[in-house]
Amino acid sequence: MKELLTRTVSGLIFCLILLGCILFSPYSFAVLALLVVAIGAFEMARLQGVTQPLYIIKGVGLVGAAYAVAALVGLGVLDRKWLLVEILIPFLSFLMALFSTKYSFKQLSAYVLGAAFFLALPFSLMVWMYCPDLFAELAGPRLIILTFCSLWVNDIFAYLTGKLLGRHKLFERISPGKTIEGSMGGLVFTIAGILVFSHYCDWLPFHEALGIGLIAVVLGTLGDLCESMLKRQAGVKDSGKLIPGHGGVLDRFDSVLFSVPFIFVYLLLV
Repeated sequence: MKELLTRTVSGLIFCLILLGCILFSPYSFAVLALLVVAIGAFEMARLQGVTQPLYIIKGVGLVGAAYAVAALVGLGVLDRKWLLVEILIPFLSFLMALFSTKYSFKQLSAYVLGAAFFLALPFSLMVWMYCPDLFAELAGPRLIILTFCSLWVNDIFAYLTGKLLGRHKLFERISPGKTIEGSMGGLVFTIAGILVFSHYCDWLPFHEALGIGLIAVVLGTLGDLCESMLKRQAGVKDSGKLIPGHGGVLDRFDSVLFSVPFIFVYLLLV
């Protein structure tokens, strides 16, 4: 009971800070996202066994810079030609490994490229969701909040349904606690919620709402499983201890960060 209370209170505080930054301005959200990216990159280093401070600083700096450039382009501060800087990241990770006598390329690339694609890319894309030239009337805080809420509804109801009805394991080798029944519960409640939302909000067409819901469920679940895989391989229960009852940044954002690029591309295509 105490653990549930801690988890609920810390989760509410976390949500209020996040929603406040999203609603206040694109810049406040971008700054918060930069902080989360930096902390998440630190956690990714831990999962890959990179513990030497110099290499952690290098990796966090590189991933943070990659996010910052993409976010500043999305905010209109930098010209879009600056996105070309992002192609240097894989080469720089090679150079980090080349001059390292302590860590292999496998470790450093998994750390740097993993953090870049799992953290910097999704968060910068969420900053781009403020751009009206990309998303027209959908652009702005409501699109970002809708994305978060879809994934949170899936997480919450998958957990509750799994606790009440779960019998058959979804992916026992990676995440023994997840069940097929829980995933189906998350799917039903997420799709129902987003379709009701679409019915009362004329700015979100039915087919786009349905697509967001399906991506949130399928890719959100896969993101959760991928992060569980990283933790299992590292032999740890949580990626960090930032949020009481929830673990670290990767624990809290795994489903969001994995599904955002797919939601982003889907909305651009439809």
